[in-house]
Amino acid sequence: MIFLAVVAFLCSLIGAGFIVRRMRGHAKRYGKDLPQRFHMGNIPRLGGLAMFASLVLTVGVAGVQNWWGYYGNALHWNQWVLFFFIAMLPAVAGGIAEDMTQRMTVRYRLVLTLLTGLLAVYLLGMTVPRMGLVWLDAALSAAPWLGMALAVLAIAGLPHAFNIIDGYNGLAGMVAVIICAALTHVALQLGDRELAAILVITAAATLGFMFWNYPMGQLFAGDGGAYVWGIVIAFCSITLVQRHPIVSPWFPMLLLIYPVWETMFSIYRKLARGDSPGMADALHLHQLIYRRIVRSVLDENAARRMLRRNNRTAPYLWAFTLLTVVPAVLFWRNTYILIGFCALFCVSYVAAYLVIVRFKLPGWIR
Repeated sequence: MIFLAVVAFLCSLIGAGFIVRRMRGHAKRYGKDLPQRFHMGNIPRLGGLAMFASLVLTVGVAGVQNWWGYYGNALHWNQWVLFFFIAMLPAVAGGIAEDMTQRMTVRYRLVLTLLTGLLAVYLLGMTVPRMGLVWLDAALSAAPWLGMALAVLAIAGLPHAFNIIDGYNGLAGMVAVIICAALTHVALQLGDRELAAILVITAAATLGFMFWNYPMGQLFAGDGGAYVWGIVIAFCSITLVQRHPIVSPWFPMLLLIYPVWETMFSIYRKLARGDSPGMADALHLHQLIYRRIVRSVLDENAARRMLRRNNRTAPYLWAFTLLTVVPAVLFWRNTYILIGFCALFCVSYVAAYLVIVRFKLPGWIR
C-alpha cells in the first residue's frame, strides 16, 4: 500500500508539474470578474486531470503486479475496481471539460454526476442499507429503492459540495486528505485493505497536486478535482457502510458535514434572497473568513498580497474540519453520538456565520 501511495504521489506531482509548465492556455478563458475569483493571473485549473490520471496509472501498476503474480499490494485488479473507475468517468470528464472550456453549465454537470450515481448503483450495487434509526431502517427494508435513491443523491451531490468549498489554496485538498485518512483508519481496523488502498492513493495523489497548489497557487483543482474527491469519497463511504454493518452510516456523514452543510446552507441563503441556487456568489463561509478575519498583508505587490491572504484562509477551515473528524473517528460505531455532533456542527456553523456577518468577532480569532 505504501508503494502504491508513492507511485500515486509521484505521478500526480509530475503530471501536475507538466500542466503548470505546458498547459496554461485554457486558463485565459476563466473570467476575471467572477465573484469567486481570489487570485491574479491565469492559473491552470486542471489539477483534477493530474489526480485522476495518477489514480488510473497507479491502479494500472497494481494490475501489472497482479499479472506478474504478486498480490501483496492490497489493491487487486478485479471487476469491482474496474467498475469503480468506469462509474467515475462521466462526472470527472464533465468537470475537466468545464475546466478546459468554461462552457459546461451547472445543469449539465449535475446530469453527469447523476449518471455517475446511477452507474454506481447499477455496476457496483451501491445502496444505503440503513440509517441507524429504527423507523428509517424499516422504511429502507420495505422499499430497497429508497436506499438506491439515497446513494445516487449522495454521489451526485458530494462532488458539487467539494466544488463549493474549493475556493482557496489548499482548502478542499487538505479537507479531502483528512477525510480519506479517517476513512482509511476505520477501513483498516475492519480489515478492508482494498478500500483503504483506494483511499490512500487518492490522498497521495492529492498531496502530489498540493505541492503545486499550496502555498504558491500555481495550479488549481478545478471542477474536475472537486469531482474526483467527491466521487471517490462518496463511493468509499457508501461501500464501507455496506460491507461492514458495525459502521454507523452517520460516521461518513459527520466526516463530510462541513461540505454538505455548506452546500445546504448556501442553497437556503440564495433561495431566501430570491436567487438561483446555481448562481455563484462570494458569501460562503471561507470567503467571509478571507474578507473579514484574515488580516491584510503589507506588501507592495498586489498579487503577492492577495496570494498571502489566500493562503492564510485555509487553516481556519482545516481546524473547523478536524472538529468533526476527531469525534467521528472516536465514535464511528455510535449512531446517536454521531448525530449529536452533526447537529452541534450545524448550530456552530450558523452561529459562526452570523458572528462574522455582523462584525462581532472577538479579537483573539483575528
